[in-house]
Amino acid sequence: MTSTPMGLQGAYLLGERATHDELRSRLLDVAVNLLQTDGPDSLAMRRIATEAGCTTTVIYTMFGNREGLAEALYLEGFERFRRFLEAVPQRGTPFEHLTALGPAYRQACLAEPGYYSLMFERAIPGFEPSERARTLARAALNILDRAIADCISTGYLVPTQPRKIADALWAAAQGAISLERAGHLRDGRTYEAVTTATICCYLVEKN
Repeated sequence: MTSTPMGLQGAYLLGERATHDELRSRLLDVAVNLLQTDGPDSLAMRRIATEAGCTTTVIYTMFGNREGLAEALYLEGFERFRRFLEAVPQRGTPFEHLTALGPAYRQACLAEPGYYSLMFERAIPGFEPSERARTLARAALNILDRAIADCISTGYLVPTQPRKIADALWAAAQGAISLERAGHLRDGRTYEAVTTATICCYLVEKN
């Protein structure tokens, strides 16, 4: 007899959680769009609440303050990048999969300009992610570390710490993307060249 009420309570809690997550996602979308279109001064709690159709109390309850909102946006950006990379289909070999992640990362950066500016271009002056947020942000890119580790274990790349290669590849990718976003590069050819060159530095030489 007790299973039915518990089932109803569980369904209620799941529905409540879904509503919470939906509202949180909407608030982040509103905030990042304001940041992109009107700049950091637009990130006032009252304006975000008006745009999202809720009260400022809801925003303060979810994020604490403007700093908490900025950190939530920062983490959301990396989470979106993680989902984008996770969606890349597996290829025939680990090396083919690794090379497929490069173009996907560029696409993710260009598809989310508001989040990108916050994550990599200090779009909110004075905002500094906490050490916890930085650790979680880097963990969102662990798919790259795993792909590199698979390439090492199957003999495509030289034996070393996967993160060493991942960070070198990340740095090369970010440099090219930043130049492209600033209008100095007209397409993705330089991005492809520098990321390919970085991977080639770690290829195992075949006799």
